[in-house]
Amino acid sequence: MTHPALDAASNDDGWSMKVQAEVRAMEGYPVVLPCSFTHPHHTLHSSLQVVWRLGHGQGSTVLYHCSSPTGARTCQPDPQQDQRYRLEGNPREHDLSLRINSAALQDNGRYYCRVEVPGHAHASYEDKMGTRLRVEAAPRILGLSVEGSEEAGYRAQCRVQGSPLPDVQWLGPDELMEGSDISPLSQESLEQHHTTSQLRDVLPGQQYTCSASNPLGKDQATLYMLPPRQVQVSGEAPPLLLLLSLSLGFKVLLLLGMVVCLPQGGGPAWLRCWYK
Repeated sequence: MTHPALDAASNDDGWSMKVQAEVRAMEGYPVVLPCSFTHPHHTLHSSLQVVWRLGHGQGSTVLYHCSSPTGARTCQPDPQQDQRYRLEGNPREHDLSLRINSAALQDNGRYYCRVEVPGHAHASYEDKMGTRLRVEAAPRILGLSVEGSEEAGYRAQCRVQGSPLPDVQWLGPDELMEGSDISPLSQESLEQHHTTSQLRDVLPGQQYTCSASNPLGKDQATLYMLPPRQVQVSGEAPPLLLLLSLSLGFKVLLLLGMVVCLPQGGGPAWLRCWYK
């Protein structure tokens, strides 16, 4: 998925470069960043080097580098080259387009392509504007947990990932929960594609659902807090509550078994997570 506009730049030395101002991709799918150039005639049969970087200046990261010796028809990447990146185009045909396999949210950023002709003074060119890559992803709930104590009260937390940043809602046993009991805790790194939502004053014996949605889809996870009287372990005081976390994305697993995990901060230390 790409933006139709192209940015072209040129200089007085006969170089010009054309890139796409913005490219959009879906998480998990390949994406191509277009880049083409023209050059003075003396580079036609010269050796070439191609460089793709993420970011600009000293803080940039070289993602791809290849060399095409004089007379060679292909551009040979470095031996340590990350295989997620490869040239989609042929530099001998003035095409430096880069392919990224299985795009991830971490790939969001601005990319710059560069071509160099070793041995020739000032024989290099890089587009200064770059290409903005935006990777989009459907919501995914990364974790659902409970913190707190019987005295201070329990709080449920839902960690969510997605781009655009998902909208998070909590549903109680019978209705949508709103107001002061719900608060966004944070929007973390990866260009704000992670968020955590907190629901206060959750009660044993009740079921709560975290629902995350954006234009690309929806994900839900449900927790049920067992009353203390339903759990009795010989020789030990009964844990205050257990957390059962279910995700819509794992319906098949629910048919085979059930995961019961102790919430953070509650119950005996020896019990962490077990299957039945």
